[in-house]
Amino acid sequence: MIHFVGAGSGAPDLITVRGKSYLEKADVIIYAGSLVNPQLLEYKKEDCAVYNSARMTLEEVLSVMLEAEEHKKMTVRLHTGDPCLYGAIREQMDVLDEKQIAYDSCPGVSSFCGAASALNLEYTLPDVSQSVIITRMAGRTPVPDKESIEAFASHHATMVVFLSTGMLEELSARLIDGGYTANTPAAIVYKATWEDEKTCVCTVGTLAETAKKAGITKTALMIIGDVVTHSHYDRSLLYHPEFTTEFRKGSL
Repeated sequence: MIHFVGAGSGAPDLITVRGKSYLEKADVIIYAGSLVNPQLLEYKKEDCAVYNSARMTLEEVLSVMLEAEEHKKMTVRLHTGDPCLYGAIREQMDVLDEKQIAYDSCPGVSSFCGAASALNLEYTLPDVSQSVIITRMAGRTPVPDKESIEAFASHHATMVVFLSTGMLEELSARLIDGGYTANTPAAIVYKATWEDEKTCVCTVGTLAETAKKAGITKTALMIIGDVVTHSHYDRSLLYHPEFTTEFRKGSL
């Protein structure tokens, strides 16, 4: 059996109980060494074989999985954050489907959740933003034209931009072209929930300048929108004394 496990956003105690249990039982662990906290490997049993996928190709990863299956061993494929976001898991699963090898997926705490916790931020504030757009800039991996930064910026929803720290000048320009102002609140969160976590609150127009001053060049995400400063929002109706719910009668 192969378990795709979300390692969480960084702190080793943010892995799920299920994920930790899989790590403790695994015969083979293949982990994303460039992004997964190595402290998580302390949960493994003594005779567990460990592979760092940062140094491996897809074919090499699959070879380790298939060999483990031949010997009836349990494999954990440990991905950063939650495997469903930028985890490149589908291409692995398609081969396993072709080989009729059983697998499942264990969710994890994504770094976009870790970033919100680092800033004590709520992404969905009434009358400010009720939607979160998770995206990235086009790099060596392209982004579909219909999902351009400008197109998403036109919605003025909360945006979380992954994998784009080295392109912040371009990101600012494209966000402004899409409809945000240069003064729109923004934040840069470096290595959310890790011991060396760093947060910087700035504006759309000062993203590149802020990152340069903080020495941030990679492993960060950007949050765009008025939720960053939460200076104005409507009270939630859910706990309003006048609001009736299935469980409570409102005063009006």
